[in-house]
Amino acid sequence: MNAIALKMLFGDRLKYLGLIVGIAFASMLICQQASIMVGFTRQTGSFIRDTSQADLWIMDPQVRFSQDSQPLRDTVVQQARSVAGVAWATPLYQSFTRGQLADGTRLSMIIVGLDDATLMGAPPLMAQGRLTDLRRDRGVLIDAATAAKKLMMNRGGGRELRVGDHLSINDNDAVVVGSYQARESFFWEPVIYTTYSRALQWAPRERNLLSFVLVKLKPGADLEQTRRAIERKTGLKARTNEEFIQLTADYIINSTGILINFGMAVALGFVIGLIVAGQTLYNFTLDNLRHYGALKAMGVSNLTLARMVLLQSLTVVTFGYGIGVGLASVMGLITSQAGLAFAMPWQIPALTAAAILLIGMIASLLSLIPVFRLEPAVVFKG
Repeated sequence: MNAIALKMLFGDRLKYLGLIVGIAFASMLICQQASIMVGFTRQTGSFIRDTSQADLWIMDPQVRFSQDSQPLRDTVVQQARSVAGVAWATPLYQSFTRGQLADGTRLSMIIVGLDDATLMGAPPLMAQGRLTDLRRDRGVLIDAATAAKKLMMNRGGGRELRVGDHLSINDNDAVVVGSYQARESFFWEPVIYTTYSRALQWAPRERNLLSFVLVKLKPGADLEQTRRAIERKTGLKARTNEEFIQLTADYIINSTGILINFGMAVALGFVIGLIVAGQTLYNFTLDNLRHYGALKAMGVSNLTLARMVLLQSLTVVTFGYGIGVGLASVMGLITSQAGLAFAMPWQIPALTAAAILLIGMIASLLSLIPVFRLEPAVVFKG
């Protein structure tokens, strides 16, 4: 019976190919859109991942995401250092500010100030220069990968900002002494690194300017116990890297409507797959009712016929799923090389497979209705 079911399926090549294309398109759309959404959410925490030397981030409890720094008292650094279990604690400044390139191009940027002594919180990989060059007079670091997009001088032929160029930050002269490699970020503004003391000099005047305190635990220190001690002493919130990343992702997803937009795209892929597969498989079954009737007249049970239809559906789903996920992976590779958001953890192909199997099951159940209602005697009529 299985061989007969497959011969029936492969015999009608037009409908067979139509089923494959419909399932493949649905698989590709579901997998691709879900991967883009995951890529976006991962990009929201890129700054935190690039600042992964610390075990804890001390911040104001009202901080909502990684670029939403709320000013802290300078004394928080010393309070954190005095807690048992803390190996070191360093200040970190971060704020949106205005800048101007040498050709007069104005732009918004994020300036990050690293502890002068240790330079903790720096990006993990340098592209040009050395991290210690940051201590040079008016020195700053720029992102080498995004300079051509985010730090482009539009006059005089147009070119990206390079090492050795000057720029103005809040009307203060700065010199690019090096460049770094960072993860792709969800936020558009270029990130400029300098020393903490210099960042405070360039920052607009406020009573408190400290943004975060980075804390590293001593070997063997209990994370939760040290965290509670820090929070009791400072009255602030201490979060791990993963907690801060999740906080940022949750805020961006809930505030921007990304989940709704991509959720609708994934749902659209499911509906398209269901409509195409359901209608095509139903028509395919109607065209072969005479064969099913003949089998019924020969004594084949409805259960066996159901297995035949399910085999046909499973065959189409398997081929269509493989082609669709393969196309999504290739497109993701191309888009990720272009700097666009794309991430496909194993859960996405697994969920896509579950969705496509559900489509196949529903399409099969719809197709079985006329088969179960079919009277064997119909094959002897006309």
